[in-house]
Amino acid sequence: MAADWAHAFALIFKGFTLIPIHHFGIAFLCFLIYFIYNFLEFHFIHDAFTLFRGSPVSLTYNSASEVYHGVASKCRLLHGRYMATPWLSSPHVQTAFLNFHGRPPAVDYRRKLFHASDGGTFAMDWLKSCDVLGDSAYEDDNTPIVIVIPGLTSDSSSAYIKHLAFSTAKRGWNVVVCNHRGLGGISVTSDCFYNAGWTNDIRDAINHLHHEYPNAPLFAVGTSIGANILVKYLGEYGEDIPIAGAVALCSPWDLLIGSRFICRRTVQKFYDRALTVGLQEYAQLHQTLYSRLGDWDGIVKSRTIRDFDNYATRLVGKFETVDTYYRHCSSAQYVTKVSIPLLCISALDDPVCTWEAIPWDECRANKNIVLAVTRHGGHLAFFEGLTGSSLWWVRAVNEFLGVLHSSPFMHKQKKNPPHLVEESCVDQGPYVNVSNGMVAAVSNHDPLTSDDDDDDDDDDDEDIVKQEHAPTPNIKAPNLLKWLSQLFLQSRRSTWMLLPLLAAALHFFFIKKFKLPKLLK
Repeated sequence: MAADWAHAFALIFKGFTLIPIHHFGIAFLCFLIYFIYNFLEFHFIHDAFTLFRGSPVSLTYNSASEVYHGVASKCRLLHGRYMATPWLSSPHVQTAFLNFHGRPPAVDYRRKLFHASDGGTFAMDWLKSCDVLGDSAYEDDNTPIVIVIPGLTSDSSSAYIKHLAFSTAKRGWNVVVCNHRGLGGISVTSDCFYNAGWTNDIRDAINHLHHEYPNAPLFAVGTSIGANILVKYLGEYGEDIPIAGAVALCSPWDLLIGSRFICRRTVQKFYDRALTVGLQEYAQLHQTLYSRLGDWDGIVKSRTIRDFDNYATRLVGKFETVDTYYRHCSSAQYVTKVSIPLLCISALDDPVCTWEAIPWDECRANKNIVLAVTRHGGHLAFFEGLTGSSLWWVRAVNEFLGVLHSSPFMHKQKKNPPHLVEESCVDQGPYVNVSNGMVAAVSNHDPLTSDDDDDDDDDDDEDIVKQEHAPTPNIKAPNLLKWLSQLFLQSRRSTWMLLPLLAAALHFFFIKKFKLPKLLK
């Protein structure tokens, strides 16, 4: 019996030896292609069978939504199909291509530094339409402004941010990228770092822009973690914001679900590790602060985003646990409180932010939200065309905001009662040009102007500032106490310190009016 088995194996082995060696190579190559095709989730064959028509965009909205019927229903791209670039027909290839190359347009920003009330500093990089179109006629106080919030460890130099900024400025709008603290070449100047739920900076930046450009409609676009921050901000402040409309791109929505998703499969672990390395490089730039506020040894040894959040983000943000931080900062819980027109765009094959976290029911219940989901697109990629030179979502964002701007459905903040205007917390110095990592100062003064003229201009500017920031003299009686409270809050004193003075004034008033001394005689 054993001899028969040995003879059978010998015949099988002899048969294999008769097969040419290159046939084994072809078989191995076919297996390798099959493995890579499925591992990287290619969909080229499926696209070929559908004649490269792409897949329709799925829209989720409330049936009584004015935002959908008045705005989104008029957007051709949202009712069309998205077809990925054939040679980028994989969410992983698209995402990698965007980060390593991306084919961004040439963009020259103008930088201003914003100083927050807690001592922090972050950069606001401007790209105005006149800089792209080369025509100063586009410089207008009524020109819409699009505020962009980048993703995790991204800034204005990222390829997808440049695509959005250039395309938006080219259509005649101004763009300002609000970089996160510690990014864009700016040092961290306080003990506060940004995180996935840090809305203070975007709130202050938006309020400042609304004060500086009161006639310009403000729109906001958040990407990835920036989208999570944006939606959380919209939900926190409801209608009391000066934003006319917003777009959230590839938001993680629920950070706890996202944390479990990104370490689930082997391919996701690559993204987890890559993002962790980016966070460690960010921490390395600010090692002095992280060593004091966090656990530096743990930061260096971190292998996942969750590890980094445990040793850095949680400690700096003073959260008890990592899960507490994730639950507190997730934007999904704020979706029902959004009170302005909001378009949300996600891809089902997003390898970083899973579709499992998308709050479908909450988006459908809110009349202000339209959720657009594509079958493919990767994370912030959505390359289209044979050359892959453009991003589908950039065109969709500009189309939606353009239709919203020309419609009566833009959100308008309710007028607040008169109040004191604080001094500007943005540097009043010259702009800074930012191009390919190089920084150069740009003077605001005419080089042909004499020193005497500069002095006169400075005096005029000082007069204007004094007039602009002076308190209104005609204050109505019901607003008197509120005005006094704001006045003394700025000097860090209580309004009730005025009580002795008010009592003395009332005493003097009654003495004069009713002549109490004579009555007492």
